[in-house]
Amino acid sequence: MEQKELLRSLAKVANTLTATEVPFALTGGCAVYARGGPPTTHDVDVLVRERDVSRAVSALVASGLRAAETPLDWLAKVYDGDRLVDLLHHPNGEPVTDDVLKRAEHMRVGPAEMPVATATDLMVDKLKVFGPHRCDFTELLPIARALREQVDWKQVWDRTVESPYAEAFLLLLKRLDIEEVVP
Repeated sequence: MEQKELLRSLAKVANTLTATEVPFALTGGCAVYARGGPPTTHDVDVLVRERDVSRAVSALVASGLRAAETPLDWLAKVYDGDRLVDLLHHPNGEPVTDDVLKRAEHMRVGPAEMPVATATDLMVDKLKVFGPHRCDFTELLPIARALREQVDWKQVWDRTVESPYAEAFLLLLKRLDIEEVVP
């Protein structure tokens, strides 16, 4: 899948959700790309409140996307052709709140303007994914490097302090002189 196709799907999603007044924020790889990080061709990830999921899915289906079943209870899935769009309402087990959506900053991403999750929220979410079966720092290191000046690292530390994997990654950033994160 090409970046251009993914950005077209992203624009369709953003324009549809905006037109139907469903609060949302772009997250994941496309949000990292919007903030100057590496490009992604994987999928589109959008944060929505749980109470807005069915309205968001209905609006997207009405605009030509198709809904897909998922056994996961923390997201809904729709497709624009073969391009996956995840509507996340409980990423990492935490609900999407009004505060999370209000922190998002409006940015142009490809052909559309939309709210984009903060770099701090992106780093926290990415660090909270790490665990004993998923602890490869390879993909996150260039993201941290690219977004480092946009991130409130103290807040990242405070919000991930319970994770030894996040602590290890933040120590790595310190040791590589990328960011003075660890207190």
